[in-house]
Amino acid sequence: MLIPYGKQNIEESDIEAVIKVLKSDTITQGSKVIDFEKQISKYCNSKYSVAANSATSCLHIAMLSLDIKENDIIWTSPISFVASANCALYCNAKIDFVDINPIDYNLDVNKLEEKLIESKKIGTLPKVVIPVHLSGRSCDMERIYKLSKEYDFRIIEDASHAIGSSYLGEKVGSCRYSDICIFSFHPVKIITTAEGGIAQTNDSDLFKKMVLFRSHGIRRTDNLFAQEGGWFYEQIKLGYNYRMNEIQAALGLSQLKRLDIFIKRRLELSKRYFSLLDDLDIQLPQRDSEESVSSWHLFIIRTSKEGFISRKKLYDKLISSGIKVNVHYIPIYKHKIYKDLGYDESKFPESEKYYKEALSIPIYYDLTNEQQDYIVERIKEKEGFQNIF
Repeated sequence: MLIPYGKQNIEESDIEAVIKVLKSDTITQGSKVIDFEKQISKYCNSKYSVAANSATSCLHIAMLSLDIKENDIIWTSPISFVASANCALYCNAKIDFVDINPIDYNLDVNKLEEKLIESKKIGTLPKVVIPVHLSGRSCDMERIYKLSKEYDFRIIEDASHAIGSSYLGEKVGSCRYSDICIFSFHPVKIITTAEGGIAQTNDSDLFKKMVLFRSHGIRRTDNLFAQEGGWFYEQIKLGYNYRMNEIQAALGLSQLKRLDIFIKRRLELSKRYFSLLDDLDIQLPQRDSEESVSSWHLFIIRTSKEGFISRKKLYDKLISSGIKVNVHYIPIYKHKIYKDLGYDESKFPESEKYYKEALSIPIYYDLTNEQQDYIVERIKEKEGFQNIF
């Protein structure tokens, strides 16, 4: 038995959707991408969506649309994939971090407010804050939004984990409390386009800018055609080739039809984990509530309670049993290129503690109850008695 921590679900309908595009005359820059964007906006109740070849690309064009330049200051969570911070470096901006809270492991809004107060005194306020919805649990976006109005910063939600999640009765992605919200469609995410991402916004100017930056900074307009001819195009910004192709969009459209089914199963699996692991000396993730419902992209346990084996020993035991657990994430400031920037790790005590204890155990649509029972048995099994895979 080999159980990954996450995997895609591909059905015959997905394969047929992709084959149909491959047999068509247009496999890039066609109508499927536009349809996919419209359907995502409809699902999340946002006005505009811009699909790209990855969520990382979406983060980059989001920063460019907000006119982030050299020496601008960006803040994000240290507990995330490096893309959440790299997008600032792409623009030669300065990146800093706000420590996480010990409950949902998202950016701590109390610490954010404290940091804003101190930064205002010395003139180092951020231009953008990037909250990360770790494992699908939304940050406290209403409070962050209120702070943005007081301290004049923009907000990009890194919701790479969170399509299908809800916050205060609305779908994550509505951009009610942000300028831009970004989803990922990597294969281990809730739905997949193989690689791919999408940026959502309710701001028409940001939408137009992101579309421009996504495709080389080139525009085509009827006015220019009339002046020069139907062949004419004009590059007006330094853009990138970040386009999503028709094959990816077709897969995404097919997957989107099953999104709520995927979410329902993940909710079932999370509830089973809570029931099966409740009596164990480990810290379980925050449970869903009326205010916040997670998509459960990840199920993160922490080996923090006294008397339980260390994270490293548990990791090794589960791996040896064919259970491919993982750690999400190494704090960004610990990676070499960020270490070289000189971050003081003592400023992030919760992130440091989290990194010593956190372990992501399998959760995905095709995970069976029997496989989940096996995972729990191996977690509960005393040291020295595990089966060697």
